[in-house]
Amino acid sequence: MTPDSAIDVLRAIGDVGKAGEMARYHKIERHYLGVATPAIDAAVKDWRAKLEPDARIALADGLWQSNIHEARVAAGKLLTQARIRPDDQPAWDLIVSWVPDFDAWAIADHASIAGQKRLVWQPQRVQELDGWAQSEHMWTRRAALVMTLPWTKQNHPKPAEIAVREQVLGWAETYLDDPEWFIQKAVAWWLRDLSKHDPARVQTFLDQHGTRMKPFARKEAARLLPD
Repeated sequence: MTPDSAIDVLRAIGDVGKAGEMARYHKIERHYLGVATPAIDAAVKDWRAKLEPDARIALADGLWQSNIHEARVAAGKLLTQARIRPDDQPAWDLIVSWVPDFDAWAIADHASIAGQKRLVWQPQRVQELDGWAQSEHMWTRRAALVMTLPWTKQNHPKPAEIAVREQVLGWAETYLDDPEWFIQKAVAWWLRDLSKHDPARVQTFLDQHGTRMKPFARKEAARLLPD
């Protein structure tokens, strides 16, 4: 399976009318094939089953370099399995290399989900994201929150997991004066997900910093908190 042959598969199941709708929706200058996400999922599932890890990583790289919307989505999905043996470092390095290219939420989120898997497998990699929180590139700052969402989900976190939560909440605090809607939304998303498992910590964060948040973000962050 080569990048060109994979793109041919995606093109064959695309829809020109839907491609135009997607281009207008995402508002980013790139080629769209008009392939629905479930169809991309099905194609990627078949490719993952047939390809060894090195070949999957090479295919993901080639798909990303095409700068076709659906190909970049598929690239992220190729790397979302929990473990990539024998060595997932090349997969992590590839995902990190994509981050400066992030320019739209859908592509960024699919790639970030792949990044989540690599971080959960090697939690020490979270320290690499510390510099992302100060990046001038808005999508890099956002990726630091999206990739660390798995640390919102523990009901009984271990000390190391609590440390990561506090690190990310520290990044979130620095984002509160950021005027970018996508940054504010990401902060609210992180806090809302954390509120399902540690509502007291989220309430404390909102008590301390809520007045600095945009009203929509504060409302979203608190949406699942008990009355």
